[in-house]
Amino acid sequence: MATDNRPLSPHLGIYRWQISMTMSILHRLTGIWLALGTLALIYWLIAAAAGPDTYAVAHTLFGSWIGQILMWTWTFCIFYHLCNGIRHLFWDAGQGFEIRTFYITGYSVWIISCGLTVFAILFAYTLGGSP
Repeated sequence: MATDNRPLSPHLGIYRWQISMTMSILHRLTGIWLALGTLALIYWLIAAAAGPDTYAVAHTLFGSWIGQILMWTWTFCIFYHLCNGIRHLFWDAGQGFEIRTFYITGYSVWIISCGLTVFAILFAYTLGGSP
């Protein structure tokens, strides 16, 4: 195998951080977090089916402050992944690649995701429960 004197690929440290990098990384992380949230949902369903004693343990776990924080982050992940997925669907159709549109839709995903998360949490609490 012949070796060339071609330069190596540059390290990420020389690139200026952009919203596209943040959105891409966060989209992948929210996908992982949603998978873990699905496992928590399965645990909750099994606990509900197993009887009142088992369900009481799950309710205590999800009702604690740490459980509430996990639920809030899962709620944000659902909305962020959904909104960014819709953005990707437009890209698949060949739209939204202009720089201005790219930044507008990127920041819109953040704003809409946060707004929907706050709305969902407030809606859950007004129903008398917790998210």
